[in-house]
Amino acid sequence: MSETNMDVGEHAALFPCGSSDHEDCGLRLILDRLGEKWTVMTLAELTSGPRRYRELERALEGISQRMMTLTLRRLERDGLVVRHVEATVPPSVSYELSELGHSLATRLSEMVTWSRKNKSLIEASQAEFDARG
Repeated sequence: MSETNMDVGEHAALFPCGSSDHEDCGLRLILDRLGEKWTVMTLAELTSGPRRYRELERALEGISQRMMTLTLRRLERDGLVVRHVEATVPPSVSYELSELGHSLATRLSEMVTWSRKNKSLIEASQAEFDARG
């Protein structure tokens, strides 16, 4: 095993995408999106089905209209969300996860489950580390 490879058991090996000895696998691309504050919460809100803009805005307490618009546009650009406009007066706009968005939401659900399961272990480790000061 190389120094840049980590043994992750039965799962695929993790490589630093984009390093000089490994091609760019797109990990940085998705981490840029997931690192944005509202992305994961927006995806989570859309897992239950299509939502109108205002419904999403109300569900994501604390999000500004500008940030809501930017987040949805970025997710749409990445192919994770589909925007639908109905020709009503005023126009009705709704958003839903694309097939790609659903596949990502499934992975995020696994991460949430892992974090719930391990939250107390992480907090205990942090407290121990901080106590060593």
